[in-house]
Amino acid sequence: MPMNPISSTLVHKVLPPVGAGAGAPPALILLHGQGAREDTLLKLAPHLDPRFFILSVRAPFPCGGEPDAYAWYGIPAPFTPHPEQFAESLGRLRRFVRDVKTGYPVDGRKVFLLGFSMGSVMAFALSLTAPGEVRGVVAHSGYVPENTSLEFAWDRLEGLSVFLAHGTADPVVPVGLARRARDLIVKSSAELTYREYPTPHRVGRQSLRDLSGWLGSRLS
Repeated sequence: MPMNPISSTLVHKVLPPVGAGAGAPPALILLHGQGAREDTLLKLAPHLDPRFFILSVRAPFPCGGEPDAYAWYGIPAPFTPHPEQFAESLGRLRRFVRDVKTGYPVDGRKVFLLGFSMGSVMAFALSLTAPGEVRGVVAHSGYVPENTSLEFAWDRLEGLSVFLAHGTADPVVPVGLARRARDLIVKSSAELTYREYPTPHRVGRQSLRDLSGWLGSRLS
């Protein structure tokens, strides 16, 4: 059953774990893509490991004048986040992760991010610049935001695990950007699992099974 969310920097919904585990549960924070909202990725919850304390967040900025559509930042040029909006969203996400660790009954050593598209860009922005903030990242159909002022901590990512997935028929974010992210992370001290699927810009059945299994294995 859902529970009342704490007050923090991002609007969010909460699903406590349905599977019992020893000690405090791990946390999984869901980050939606452009034009979506906090409910969008919650449909994945029944397919994820039941031990997770799931939090699905809403991006801060209205998107395209559509009701119930939000974005993490504007895009003034292809694959280039709006600098001020990007910085604000990253600051809010960083604060939110810390609030989750102190405001919910979760294991602060086992916080994971699952981002889709623009949400995966935000997941990379946090995890690759702030070593130790999260234990692992699922980045689906996104890219590493190199075209920003971020300073990546490539040589200080020990303990970070990344599941990077992308569709080879993606017309929104070309698979070449995922391969670029793969090449960057392989050279770092993070652990990487990379998968490609013959799908467009979405989380397909096989990728959902794979990422769910990957997340569950990280709890052992």
